[in-house]
Formats: sequence, structure tokens, C-alpha cells
Amino acid sequence: MPELPEVEAARRAIEDNCLGRKINRVIIADDSKVIDGISPSDFQNSILGKTIVSARRKGKNLWLELDSPPFPSFQFGMAGAIYIKGVAVTKYKRSAVKESEEWPSKYSKFFVELDDGLELSFTDKRRFAKVRLLDNPVSVRPISELGPDALLEPMTVDEFAKSLAKKKITIKPLLLDQGFMSGIGNWIADEVLYQARIHPLQTASSLSKEQCEALHTSIKEVIEKAVEVDADSSHFPSNWIFHAREEKPGKAFVDGKKIDFITAGGRTTAYVPELQKLSGKDAEKAAKAKPAKRGAKSKEDDEEEEQEMEKEDDIAKPKNQKPKGRGKKPALKRKTKDSDDEDNDADSEAEEKVVKPRGRGTKPVIKRKPEEKAASQAGNKKLKGRRS
Repeated sequence: MPELPEVEAARRAIEDNCLGRKINRVIIADDSKVIDGISPSDFQNSILGKTIVSARRKGKNLWLELDSPPFPSFQFGMAGAIYIKGVAVTKYKRSAVKESEEWPSKYSKFFVELDDGLELSFTDKRRFAKVRLLDNPVSVRPISELGPDALLEPMTVDEFAKSLAKKKITIKPLLLDQGFMSGIGNWIADEVLYQARIHPLQTASSLSKEQCEALHTSIKEVIEKAVEVDADSSHFPSNWIFHAREEKPGKAFVDGKKIDFITAGGRTTAYVPELQKLSGKDAEKAAKAKPAKRGAKSKEDDEEEEQEMEKEDDIAKPKNQKPKGRGKKPALKRKTKDSDDEDNDADSEAEEKVVKPRGRGTKPVIKRKPEEKAASQAGNKKLKGRRS
């Protein structure tokens, strides 16, 4: 999934190539799942002829500031990506659109052509992204609900330690909470915890001062390094756990040490047991962590990430609106054979029921309705009278 470094790489590509350019042509996909709260025609008419003034980001959200509002805003979801024709922008596996495909891609949700001929597209192969048109993106959900940006608004060490001391949940899901700190996703959380030598199931409030300082440092260093190389993972340091996260259990190693996979915060989590040990009361919980059944990339991972997208999407919904897909789903009412028969009768009263024979080799007996049976008997009596 795109996290802070990937979205920041997209923002910088726009900043380097598109600022000061006028929008001459717009194509908005007719996809109400991604294009949120506005028709494609209204979206197009609202930005056509406008000039891109700046590209801004908070957490995993990016928006374009034009010379006047409203502004296009992008929540990247699981596979959202920015493409600029003729410009190299970092691609990540799940979002990658082949260069041999048509342009703009069939996955394009937002496409603009600028006055110098440059073309920009936002694509989404999985349709978990959201593209909105907002007068002031920072004043409304989801951006207004985000915690401080992990790169642009870092906490001081003391602020970070005091904040962790108040949290009674385990550290991995806390790092994934965009309301606590925005921009950190699954791979960054695993990386910073590994670099800080902290177990992902350690309770945040139980971390020592030294552990808080180590985690604060690793968050800064990992994000800054990933941003420095424009989120190109081939340039990530070789001693990062990132490079082995996709390996199968039992075959994943970093610096010669075995990587295990557990579930933390509902997400598949990579960690090194030899270096990341639980302490205190949390040590008793280690045995309860279920190993993640996964290969290089499993269906379970996709489902977990889809759930995360639903959570982030819920942040964007008005508080008085019930989020879709959240809460306990009602149990599906399965039909019995009898109820199926009743439904069939309702669909076609003239249809006869075939009752399965009790013995072997006998023909099915046709079970008729009372009124049909009476009419048949009356007809049989008339026939008998004629024969006599």
C-alpha cells in the first residue's frame, strides 16, 4: 500500500513538473466509488482553465492547490498512484500500470492535460482510493481528523514519550492509527519497530525512556531515507526488514536472523524474535499471537488491507452518518429445503412438487394439490361410468 514516502514522491513529481501550468483538458472517470460526492461533469467544469499553484500532502493524502478553490484531493487507498506522461514517478507493485497499456490507463480516475502538453493521471486498480473536490481539504474529513504528519510535523522526543505513556494499546496498532500520527502504514511500522528492537505486541505505555527514544529516532530515519530515494525500494538499505517481508515463513531472514510473522492490530506483521523481545506482563501474550498463514503475498493480506481502507474511509464520513461495512454483520439466513419448496410454490403455483421416492428403483410420485386431486378423482369416476 502507498504510505507517506510513496505519496510524498508523487507530490514532489507534481511540484517539479506541473506548477504554474494551466489545466486545458480534464477527464474524470464515471466511477462513484472513487469519485466521491460529485458528478464527473461538475468536477471537470470546476477545474478546467485553472492553474496548479502547489501540491500539498498530509499523511497519505495529497491535494492540488489551484489558483482558486475548489481543489482536487486524493486519498490513495490500496493502489492509488500518480502518473505523469514522460516523467519517472516511483511505482509500487500493486499500483503499477504497464507502459505498454493505453494512455490514459483504463484505471485512470482523474486525468488532466496542461497547457504545455504535459499529462497527469491518478489511477486506481483496486478502487479503494477516493478522489474529492474540496474548498478547503484541511478543514474537512479525512484530513482534519489526522494526527501530526510523521515527516512534516514530528513530535519532540519528550512529546512522543509522554504520548506513548498514555496509550494502553500495543505499539503496532498505535503506529497504524492515523489519528495518532499520520503517514505510517504497515511496512513502515514493521521497519521502525525492527530498527528500534521493539516487539510489535509490546504495550505502548510500558516502553522505557530508552525505547521511546530509539523508536522516535527510527521513525525519523526510516521515513527520511525512504523519501530521500523517492520511495524506490531498490535503494532502501540492505539491512532493512522491508526486503524480506514478502518471503514465505521459514525462508525470511534479515542480517542472517530469522523473521517470524504474527498478527498485530489485525495486520500481518514481520519481526525478528531474537532481537524484538517482549518484556514485563506483555511477555505472557506472546504465545497468543497467531502465526500468519501466508506465502509471498496472501489473500489474507489483501483482506486485512481492505479492512484498513474501510477504516480510513470511515474517517472521511460525516460523524452523524453511519459508516458502511462497519459493525457486526447480520448472520445470513440460510434456506432450508422446506423454505425452498415454499419459495418455488410462490413463484409458480401450477408447478408440481416431485417427492423423492423412499425405496430404490421406484418412480417419483407426483404430489398434487388438494383441488387438483379432487378434480382428478371426479374425472376418474366419469371414465369408469362410461366403461360400464
